Amino acid sequence: MTADGRSRLAAALLAVACAVPEPAPAPPVTGPSGHVQSNLPEATGPIDHAPEDTSPPAPPPASEPPPPPPVAIVDRPITYDEARIARTIAYRQAHQDPAAAGIEIEPRMIILHHTGGGSADATWRYFDRPTIESGRKTIAAAGDLNVSSQFLVDRDGTIFRLMPETSMARHCVGLNHVAIGVENVGDLEDHLLTDAQVAADAALVRHLKARFPAITHLIGHHEYLAMEGHPYFVERDPKYRTRKADPGPEFMAKVRAQVADLGLEGPPVR
Repeated sequence: MTADGRSRLAAALLAVACAVPEPAPAPPVTGPSGHVQSNLPEATGPIDHAPEDTSPPAPPPASEPPPPPPVAIVDRPITYDEARIARTIAYRQAHQDPAAAGIEIEPRMIILHHTGGGSADATWRYFDRPTIESGRKTIAAAGDLNVSSQFLVDRDGTIFRLMPETSMARHCVGLNHVAIGVENVGDLEDHLLTDAQVAADAALVRHLKARFPAITHLIGHHEYLAMEGHPYFVERDPKYRTRKADPGPEFMAKVRAQVADLGLEGPPVR
């Protein structure tokens, strides 16, 4: 075939290709109500613009309450030698448990007191003596172990630790075996307890509760008789009771207001 013939054949084939009609577009699809529906496939790709999230932010995870601030405690131990230990055990056997063989206690409550005087040094010297003075007839008749407490709070709020918290002190009838005693220097007349002592007692109570979670009660010495009948109260001598006024309702109310969040119980309501 000549070149001229090949050109004419190519032109003819091109004309036939151009004559093939394009397919007609699909008719629109109408729904039951007659509205035109799209016949395009549903989009399966990502949405370009997600709807804005207007829900409130999630709360932060719960956290443990902060630990109580450290309390400044000055160690000023009273004499607690073998002779005093023996007297303490003898007291426990007479008043709490005939089988008692040690001085250790598990603190379950805190009892606040006042000393009846205006000097921390004089109180320390008094507690340092191992035996009770004979002039205190009711107390001396119940045993020769001298009175004491685990803590002494001076009028400026200084806290002295006189003996370990888990060693028994003789400071409250029926409750010595479960109670930590806190003496405050002062009285109800000449040496009224101070705001510094309120703050110090509250801080000490908070500290002791953190150290000894089993503590459930906070009372004043004047409230102790209301504990009679409670499982904590143990006194084998039914005649051995004393009447106390320290540290008084006003002082206790102030301290309790500062530690209300601890949920400590007071004496049972009678």
